[in-house]
Amino acid sequence: MMLPSGQRRVSVIIPCLNESEPIADVVREVLAQHVDEVIVVDNGSTDDTAGRSAAAGATVVSEPRHGYGRACAAGLAAVPSGTEIVCFLDGDGSDVPQFLAAIVNPVAEGQADFVMGTRLRGHREPGSMTPQQVLAGGLAGVLMKLAYGVTFTDMSPFRAMRLDRLRELGMREQTYGWNLEMQMRAAAAGWRILEIPVDHRRRRGGVSKVSGNIVAGMKAAWKITVTFLRLAVSLRSVPRGIAAEGQLK
Repeated sequence: MMLPSGQRRVSVIIPCLNESEPIADVVREVLAQHVDEVIVVDNGSTDDTAGRSAAAGATVVSEPRHGYGRACAAGLAAVPSGTEIVCFLDGDGSDVPQFLAAIVNPVAEGQADFVMGTRLRGHREPGSMTPQQVLAGGLAGVLMKLAYGVTFTDMSPFRAMRLDRLRELGMREQTYGWNLEMQMRAAAAGWRILEIPVDHRRRRGGVSKVSGNIVAGMKAAWKITVTFLRLAVSLRSVPRGIAAEGQLK
């Protein structure tokens, strides 16, 4: 991927479950940003997510065991040799790939270790986020500010970091808690963290596994809460380094 700082090898991982309607357009939009690899992880879909992803130009990886974290880990395992920076975004069309360069470049320039797109500070289409999602992101941000002195406003899936640094984090969460775990581990490790405002759209097809379903949303909220409490205890022993001083605003 050609960036202002020069050429960097960038892979984008898109975990998917039954996203056959939007996924081809998502893959094409991502490829239009001149990234080096798009990896779609089919997380046990019963539709043609895999076929449409491949036809659009993505490398398709199968992870039949359901779980967002499992899908992300499978995508990481499939990243080709030589990749320097890895990005994640959703396959429902809600994330806007045109912001990829803005997310990747601070990592490529060495200005930040972890960059995340914040939907709350960007332009959001009406109905693109539920009140529960906004509240969950805000609550997690408050808790992480108290625990680590690091400011987050969102738990957006749209994020980038160096591949070698991510592999050092020791990610373990297998389901909805993956994004929160990454943010907590990065904060506890003293990574330089930067949020970039990004636009956010209503999903372009398919059915939400969390926000569109009250029961699933409650399960996800419970899982995220348990993950935070568990990690807050286990990460107390992780050296903080310069977490407070190194935080980027």
